Amino acid sequence: MEREKSEQLFAQAQGLIPGGVNSPVRAFKAVGMNPVFIKAGKGSKIYDVDGNEYIDYVGSWGPLILGHSHPEVVEAICRAAQRGTSYGAPCEGEVELAQLITEAIPSIEKIRMVNSGTEATMSAVRLARAYTGRNKIIKFEGCYHGHADAFLLKAGSGLLTAGVPSSPGVPEAVVQDTLIARYNDLESVENLFKEWGRDIAAVIVEPVAGNMGLVLPEGEFLKGLRRITEFNGSLLIFDEVISGFRLCYGGFQNYCNLTPDLTTLGKIIGGGLPVGAYGGRKDIMDRVAPSGDVYQAGTLSGNPLAMAAGAATLRMLKDSDWYDRLEVMTYVLTTRVKSAFEEHDLYYNVNRLGSMFCVFFTNEEVCCYETVMKCDTQKYAQFYRELLKEGVYLPPAQFEVSFLSCAHDEDDIEKTVAAVNRALERII
Repeated sequence: MEREKSEQLFAQAQGLIPGGVNSPVRAFKAVGMNPVFIKAGKGSKIYDVDGNEYIDYVGSWGPLILGHSHPEVVEAICRAAQRGTSYGAPCEGEVELAQLITEAIPSIEKIRMVNSGTEATMSAVRLARAYTGRNKIIKFEGCYHGHADAFLLKAGSGLLTAGVPSSPGVPEAVVQDTLIARYNDLESVENLFKEWGRDIAAVIVEPVAGNMGLVLPEGEFLKGLRRITEFNGSLLIFDEVISGFRLCYGGFQNYCNLTPDLTTLGKIIGGGLPVGAYGGRKDIMDRVAPSGDVYQAGTLSGNPLAMAAGAATLRMLKDSDWYDRLEVMTYVLTTRVKSAFEEHDLYYNVNRLGSMFCVFFTNEEVCCYETVMKCDTQKYAQFYRELLKEGVYLPPAQFEVSFLSCAHDEDDIEKTVAAVNRALERII
């Protein structure tokens, strides 16, 4: 498979853009190769600048649940663009999308549109601190909430102390109020509350962890977080940038029947255009300016193109059987992939929930950051490169999630399983 034009573009980009890419994982360093430059996408497929076709299981990292260039989404964007690309003023699309989201997620009584998941999470944390009058927050090791300073840290000793910055340019003073707990470990959360209790404004968590690969919440973990935060007068923030509208129509909170105080959203609600949002209880959200005193603003917030794409996407997902179809398709795919690994006598672990899945190269159950870090990343890189040769496009890093879209069909599944078998034969 030739990728000469991709190589030429990457060489040019390296002289113009840091690392030649505008987001680090796109550099393909984790899989030991240079990036593929994409020219177009349609349905379940993407096409690179050299004309190669791939079955796409990245879907722009989750937003494209309907597939690439869905005609109704494209039409909605075109109609909006003909009226104007940005106003810097309220537009009808903001109200429509807000209505769709608040009707779909009962815990969100009011919502504020922003431009990215990072902007949503940093704004939600600021709001939680203002509402509670407290400064500290708890996040979980391995959960990613964007690149705001307060989230860029690694765990301290024993994982139960304040973190230290994991990126240059982040002062220790900025993260001294961020505490680290272990995902799926309620005792680690309880210990932090015993020490810092009345100082903790909020616990922020991906209810389904999607940034250390796919790690599912166990047993009573999320219910326990709700109980602990309510008892201590802290807020519970669900980061549903990935899981929102991915597993059901609404948030994962609908799926598991839990009610957080605040929720952050992104990806699917923008239909493939840049978007983010945070929302929650009316009494909390009314603290946001101009209703209240917690300042947050954005020139392109509520952009009419993003609002149109998001509303078109949600309207097509609402009252449809797509979620049932996605569940079945992903179950069939992952079951057959597991069989392929077993036939080739390779150690593996496949986590799946709805239309999300992740192949881990480990013989242990992957349930937390500690077990994630035991995975064989070199073996995944080899698997990735071999699958790419077969025309199957997975995330170019072990610790990212794969997604099915409504555009994937039985033929895609058959071709993918056949490609997996051929790839495994070459990496044994």
